[in-house]
Amino acid sequence: MDRLDNTIRPYAWGSTTAIPKLLGVEPTGEPQAEMWMGAHPGAPSRTARGTLVEVIEADPERELGARAVAKFGPRLPFLLKILAAGAPLSLQVHPDLEQAKEGYEDEERRNIPVDAGHRNYKDANHKPELICALTEFDGLCGFRDPLRAADLLDGLGVDSLKPYVDLLHAHPEDAALREVLTAILTADPDEMAHTVAEAAAACSRLGGEYAPYADIAHHYPGDPGVIAAMLLNHVRLQPGEALFLGAGIPHAYLNGLGVEIMANSDNVLRCGLTPKHVDVPELLRIVRFEAGDAGVLRPEAAPDGEEVYETPIDEFRLSRYVLPEGTTAHDLTRATPQILLCTAGAVRAGEHELTPGGSVFVPAGEKAEVSGAGTVFRATVVA
Repeated sequence: MDRLDNTIRPYAWGSTTAIPKLLGVEPTGEPQAEMWMGAHPGAPSRTARGTLVEVIEADPERELGARAVAKFGPRLPFLLKILAAGAPLSLQVHPDLEQAKEGYEDEERRNIPVDAGHRNYKDANHKPELICALTEFDGLCGFRDPLRAADLLDGLGVDSLKPYVDLLHAHPEDAALREVLTAILTADPDEMAHTVAEAAAACSRLGGEYAPYADIAHHYPGDPGVIAAMLLNHVRLQPGEALFLGAGIPHAYLNGLGVEIMANSDNVLRCGLTPKHVDVPELLRIVRFEAGDAGVLRPEAAPDGEEVYETPIDEFRLSRYVLPEGTTAHDLTRATPQILLCTAGAVRAGEHELTPGGSVFVPAGEKAEVSGAGTVFRATVVA
């Protein structure tokens, strides 16, 4: 096993306290948004043998296993994170694999620099993701029933929202959601800023189910994403609960600490709550205009005490072990590469003592035993 030394990303929306509290260190006063574990070239984990990118490139089949290399290529296909949201992240969707390939090839043909602010597709991969709450965790996930969204908007008593309310009542579900989101994102910016200000004041006054949107508006005054957010399901995860975000599902994380895992991609189409580029036509091509509940996941029991968060994709598989006091020699050996992350207690993984925030990389087939008392998340692949 390789102990991982991981980078913490200081994005502005990050909590100043959540990751330091988990790690048992003093806060720096700066936001600490994400701790990355994996082989993403933007911030690869470091080991005694070099960065994890260098370790895998030196012998992909040794580190990842022949089956994983055959299925995903000579790279680790997932990125594991600890995510600490102190403010809302951008409202966004991710493309499916075919859309990502098409979009990437199109932007390559048009010679748009990969680092250009208006570029949508940084790579040709999809980006399904899963967030598992370590604390209470607030987020937005998927469209509400249009009639429920209409009631929410109508309850604000803002005249300029009435056309959206009427549209949500007048059309079939998918058409209603498409028309309203399009209207919100293409509205006159000054008029929309005024609407958002009125809606924010009403949300603050009404409280209750409107409180999350008052907080969003506080962080993003005048942003059309504040109104778009009200079309989505608000969900509050309890520790251990999770959300799976598949292709085309609009979502945003609002507040809380969690373990996140995703396919190794940077492809994001933004809907709002951001100063970054919003490509409305491309966004509307990617969004799935389907209403439903948020689909909260709870872990399913598997043999040997493993609790698995089931998802329909193969690039990652996330599970956890809650080890009681006195656990000895619990065998986690697999034929696929693994990252083991401690989030509570104190556990021993091979020769490594792990406390919260500590992690190791386990090459495919390498013996992996854990013991102690605590919680260990296991990230691997299906191959």
